[in-house]
Amino acid sequence: MRVREDDPAIAASDVRLEGAGFGESIRGYAARPREARADTPGIVVVHHLWGVDTQIRDVVRRFAKEGFIAIAPALYSRFDAPSGDGATDNTPFLPIAQQMADQRAYAGDITAAREWLRAQSPNGKVGILGFCLGGTLVFEQLIDSHDFDAAVVFYGDPNAGAGARITTPVLGIFGELDTIIAIQDAQTLFAEIPAPHDLRIYANAGHAFFDDTRARYVPDAADDAWQRTLAWFEERLKSRRFAAP
Repeated sequence: MRVREDDPAIAASDVRLEGAGFGESIRGYAARPREARADTPGIVVVHHLWGVDTQIRDVVRRFAKEGFIAIAPALYSRFDAPSGDGATDNTPFLPIAQQMADQRAYAGDITAAREWLRAQSPNGKVGILGFCLGGTLVFEQLIDSHDFDAAVVFYGDPNAGAGARITTPVLGIFGELDTIIAIQDAQTLFAEIPAPHDLRIYANAGHAFFDDTRARYVPDAADDAWQRTLAWFEERLKSRRFAAP
């Protein structure tokens, strides 16, 4: 279910994230419920190889429609990246993603997105979700970190041997037919995680099956994965941060 930018229940806009990696500002795309409060939970959406494209912007709006404030930091902001809207050839994006990874400013960019959410909703819990490249970055963010209250990873590359260092509740979503990510590595990683966790592997899906703008989309797997994602964040982010007096 796509959510239009002019949906009356939400407010969506381009934003600037100040104090991001290397002290620069970067672009971001954000959406919030019209009725957002000081305790509305937030979600950082970390984009896939295509950048903050049509699909990622829609995910941000979907979260807003479901009662979350969401933001997708544009991690390619420092590079001369083409628009991912409608793109089917990933060749131009591969060196950009490698440059971004080499510079490692993305950690500061994700932190800036998290702090932006906390400024919008100081009493709200904050989660993080990533797709593909973004899923790999989320795994890295979770190691030895207490920065997020919950996480969801869609077909990110597991960090071998790091599962025991993840203390954030995390849901992993993968396709059994994935030819990019080794599913066995994901199973090994999740078996090591001491925090609450769940691993869902869809037998009829491959890599990027959630992306409804491209040919790998698998509707039934994507719909189920979205419902599980919402349930994961609803349970862990919408409970009260502070105990009642």
